[in-house]
Amino acid sequence: MPVNGRSHIRIARPSRDLAAAERFWGEGLGLSVVWRAEGGSGPGEHDLLMLGWPDADWHLELVHEPARPVEPRPTEEDLLVIYVDEPVPEDLVARLEAHGGKRVPSPNPYWNQWGVTVEDPDGYRLVLCERGWSNA
Repeated sequence: MPVNGRSHIRIARPSRDLAAAERFWGEGLGLSVVWRAEGGSGPGEHDLLMLGWPDADWHLELVHEPARPVEPRPTEEDLLVIYVDEPVPEDLVARLEAHGGKRVPSPNPYWNQWGVTVEDPDGYRLVLCERGWSNA
């Protein structure tokens, strides 16, 4: 079957400010720039930033179209969850906050018990879960 558990996943979403997003996801979380493109300022042309870890089977794509920007509309349930498999380091949370993130409580008590939720500059939420995927 061509689609399976090792198929690469791209999580794509709009961003108000790619530089702010890069600070949060790159300098804060430690993702690397996988691809960057500046599309220009005409209709349909967009700037693109892709971030990920070189060995990961997923990456995050952030898009901004200067001529017709799409306003991000995250809800408190739009989550990117990363299973850390150990206590979430406070210095990592502090680094995310120093790079534009905001620590927030989750409406789901599970994430408050087992992790830390941080909003990125666009309002999307990153959950760092201290559990491992196998025991989540």
